[in-house]
Amino acid sequence: MKTKATCNNRITTADEQRLYSHLLACVAVESPDAMIDRFQALFLDGCGYPDRDVVAALDRLLANQEIEDYFRFILNRCCHILINRWQTNTQLQPAIPILVELLETVPNSRVSELSRSRSVRRLRQVTEGFRDTEQYLALKRLACIIEARHSALPRNRQAEAVPLGSLINRYPYLYEHCLVTEDSDLQHQQYVRNMQVEAQHKFEVDLTHYVTYRVRQRRLHQQGQADYIDKLRVVHNPTLLNDQELVSSLKQFARRRDHGQSYRDGAQRFLLTHNQGASFREFKEDLFDYIIADVNAGYSQRQFKLMLQDHLLSTFSDSDGRPVDDFLRVRTCSNLFNFLVVDPSAGRQHYVFLDLINNLGPVQTTGLLLRILLICQKVRPFLERRFSLLFNHYETASSETVAWLVNMFENINIALSLNFGSVDLSHTSSR
Repeated sequence: MKTKATCNNRITTADEQRLYSHLLACVAVESPDAMIDRFQALFLDGCGYPDRDVVAALDRLLANQEIEDYFRFILNRCCHILINRWQTNTQLQPAIPILVELLETVPNSRVSELSRSRSVRRLRQVTEGFRDTEQYLALKRLACIIEARHSALPRNRQAEAVPLGSLINRYPYLYEHCLVTEDSDLQHQQYVRNMQVEAQHKFEVDLTHYVTYRVRQRRLHQQGQADYIDKLRVVHNPTLLNDQELVSSLKQFARRRDHGQSYRDGAQRFLLTHNQGASFREFKEDLFDYIIADVNAGYSQRQFKLMLQDHLLSTFSDSDGRPVDDFLRVRTCSNLFNFLVVDPSAGRQHYVFLDLINNLGPVQTTGLLLRILLICQKVRPFLERRFSLLFNHYETASSETVAWLVNMFENINIALSLNFGSVDLSHTSSR
């Protein structure tokens, strides 16, 4: 993936602006089908486009020796001019996946038959190179989410092995990190945030409906009215967990639990009892005790305990004598996610994370991360970013192959919903 050019230090040329203004004018009055035909003729086939001034502007851009370094920004913006228009209208949104799929198609015309053969060869070369960029990956993920939103199929696809990337619609906390690139405009960023809010709300509502459905089933069975169970409107499990796994996750992350304090209670207790005037060193020692207390004793007494302690106590050790402040708390907790999940500065290493899942399981591992998040909620974007790195790393893998990661994503979704969402499912603790 090329990284020479960045969007922030580029000045839009007159020829680029000619392209953008032309597409903005066209998309305002033409149907998605007409715009897709335009897009194919201009950027893929390289022939048959009716506006010669626009073609000439594109040819001048292609003649630039540095076009390979920044064409991804040009084509991405052209795509988003169409997408930004369509995404505001539910009826037009299905055109977005069609546009993205078009980028993978083979051009219709042979270069040898074209008078602009040199420019067209260059065009096809840089367009093909676009498929290796983060901008293209973000477009594909967006298309996947939109397709899922318009699908009539139930959310649960438990028995189906699919590429992990096709499941992104299920995890709103990944949206901002997987759909927004360095050159994303403000309109697209706001649209992604809106999609995230809508998807999170839908998941919480679906989860509430499913839990209510199962509670009604259970009560009818207990009351000896099993014949009425079949008359209930069937509600599908909105997760990829089986029912036993889902009940276990709900009990673990509900705000109030019959068998003890919740994660939120534990975090509040830590924040209240921790000495606010303590040194940074004392804060790290307290934080270590707080984290390790929720880890299985058999596992914590092995190498993990020593590794965690060493990581924590060596974090910004030159500030040990200073009073702990908000900056140090945020940096310490975000560094903990580097250690526990994945470290982007160490080649995306995630051996500790795999070891945690293998030994503690996905529910307990999620709980460990949640404990940290609840005492410093400002680090939530850091945690989400680290999960997006894992998603990117395993994106093309089969969901069966990375079932452990899918399970983690599902548990994280539930934990975030129960502790930061608007729906209270604490009554499920008695199920």
